[in-house]
Amino acid sequence: MPKLQEPGAGRDAVVLLSGGLDSMVAAGLAREAGYRLNALTIDYNQRHRREIESARAISDMLGAARHVVLPLDLRQFGGSALTDEIEVPKAGLQPGIPVTYVPARNLVFLSLTLAWAEALKARDIFIGVNALDYSGYPDCRPEFIAGFASLADLATKSGSEGEGFSIHAPLQHMTKSEIAREAARLALRTELSWSCYDPAPSGQACGLCDSCRLRKAGFAQAGLFDETDYAA
Repeated sequence: MPKLQEPGAGRDAVVLLSGGLDSMVAAGLAREAGYRLNALTIDYNQRHRREIESARAISDMLGAARHVVLPLDLRQFGGSALTDEIEVPKAGLQPGIPVTYVPARNLVFLSLTLAWAEALKARDIFIGVNALDYSGYPDCRPEFIAGFASLADLATKSGSEGEGFSIHAPLQHMTKSEIAREAARLALRTELSWSCYDPAPSGQACGLCDSCRLRKAGFAQAGLFDETDYAA
């Protein structure tokens, strides 16, 4: 399991905290390594706004020093089933990049995370992207994380002065079942996390979108109980 090689020893880290299972586990690993957590949640007016409540609950559970919920209305751009009047697919995982891809989302979000990290004089950034059990998004790939790490040093005053940033993606090469097991090892309250792209009118997770399917399969394969209340 991905215990971090360089303990944080009380140093500040900025964690991109969506409210989902993956970002919860990434934040939990940062806390385990000794970092002081500063959580950033982007309220991009997404369809699954329930995850913002989850991010607040997770931040409290992990004892974050500060939690910023930053408004950024990506519905002004649209172009995704999460930010536009496009139906969220419910038929199961399909080949190709799905319509739930939000244009350049992780690039935008990491840029904002980097800006806060530089303002805090923090040098460590955590993101819960995963390149194995995911929906095919290009901004979850290891190549993207490596490219952004190089860009971070080029784009900042800190980087130009030789104080570069570390972009930690500890879940990058883990399956969803391994992530579920890691949450259990860290004794995280997974019921606080939210994965569904298209919550039912009842407030339940739909159970049929790609994200719900991946989550359910991951917990089942791990032999763990998923406390999410699914409509289907």
